[in-house]
Amino acid sequence: MGFISGIVVGILCGIALIYGWSQMMALRSRKREAKAADIKALGSLSRDDLKKLCGDNFPEWISFPEFESVKWLNKQLTKLWPFVAEAATMVIRESVEPLLDDYKPPGIASLKFSKLSLGHVSPKIEGIRVQKQKEGQVTMDLDFRWGGDPSIILGVDARVASLPIQLKDLQVFTVVRVIFKLCEEIPCISAVVVALLADPKPRFDYTLKAVGGSLTAVPGLSDMIDDTVQSIISDMLLWPHRIVVPLGGVNVDISDLELKPEGKLMVTVVRAKALKNKEVIGKSDPYVVLYIRPILKVKTKVIDDNLNPEWNETFNLLTEDQETQSLYLEVYDEDKLKQDKKLGVVALPLKSLQPDALTEFNLNLLSSLDTLKVKDKKDRGTLTIKVLYHHFTKQEQITALEQEKREIEQRQKLKESGAIGSTVDAIGGAASQVGSGLGAVGSSISRAGKFMGRTVTNQFNSSRRHS
Repeated sequence: MGFISGIVVGILCGIALIYGWSQMMALRSRKREAKAADIKALGSLSRDDLKKLCGDNFPEWISFPEFESVKWLNKQLTKLWPFVAEAATMVIRESVEPLLDDYKPPGIASLKFSKLSLGHVSPKIEGIRVQKQKEGQVTMDLDFRWGGDPSIILGVDARVASLPIQLKDLQVFTVVRVIFKLCEEIPCISAVVVALLADPKPRFDYTLKAVGGSLTAVPGLSDMIDDTVQSIISDMLLWPHRIVVPLGGVNVDISDLELKPEGKLMVTVVRAKALKNKEVIGKSDPYVVLYIRPILKVKTKVIDDNLNPEWNETFNLLTEDQETQSLYLEVYDEDKLKQDKKLGVVALPLKSLQPDALTEFNLNLLSSLDTLKVKDKKDRGTLTIKVLYHHFTKQEQITALEQEKREIEQRQKLKESGAIGSTVDAIGGAASQVGSGLGAVGSSISRAGKFMGRTVTNQFNSSRRHS
């Protein structure tokens, strides 16, 4: 009897232990699930949300990296680089060399590649950030770095000398925006958009070396090449302007990817005061070059022997993106024997303008928009302008697009006839009133995609009043 009762008690105790253990595991599992749900919810919070919840107790060690690491992609890019570099070299020769001719500065008759190789060192993508998706599109930002070993030699034919120029120690730091246009047919991507973001500002560092000669053989050559490189990069690639490349032969509408005029800027160059004199005998002969895109500059008439000139000339410029573009104004001293001297420059961000409100600005001229290059802190005078911005309706946008095409054709005909040396030469007089500052799609670069305009937003010093 005692034996049987012992067995029964043992069985009951075993059942009780098993039940208790199962209940404890179930409770532990529920706690884990609750913690997992809390962690998931916490992971979806932004930095601002966490600060609201934690207040002053927000831990500083918590970080929210904008870009996700892609080490695997860099490994594959290293393996593919010999083939990518070869293909990219062909595209650059076909698309960029015609641009060198379009953008070549005054004083240079010819500018082309004598040698072009992208070297053996592949670029590195520090991270990728996926933006909010628009229906039918995927947008990614790539943190792009390249300290390569390319071999690039430019053949420069100037008026006074001809010599090859080597670009050495090239380093690139920028964020590349890539937009994929999706479709239902394989390869499921109908077009790719590529652009460089303006913030942070792209950095292209390099040194110039004359092969078998000296850069001093052509005065100002280094600055000319720097300006040409920066103009091409910013005018063709800096967001909102972009390259649109159709893929796979898929016949779909990609017009929504291309940049279109969104407004018109009416600029009246009124006067300048207290300009810096660049002449040894007499006074400077100033004129103003203004543009939103470097490839389509316009200019005022020249006022002889005057440091306080008045122009009162009006120009109409098209804008593509008010939030990121700027109006650039450069004051020069005309020199009939040598290259014109720059008296000052200033940039006016368009985002500061109110639609359909005439505004007058008194802008302080600077020696350069690049603050790192500003060595001369002396006062260079002021430039007074009046600006009126008008945002287009849908119908006005269509009309402006047609006007844009006519302006491109006009510029090309002027270049072919020899009236202007390159498409970046400023046009004055009546020609400047026909759709000044319009966007461009160069036929010479259609093989690599459609290149659409540019601009960089810079700070400016001014006082203004509304009229």
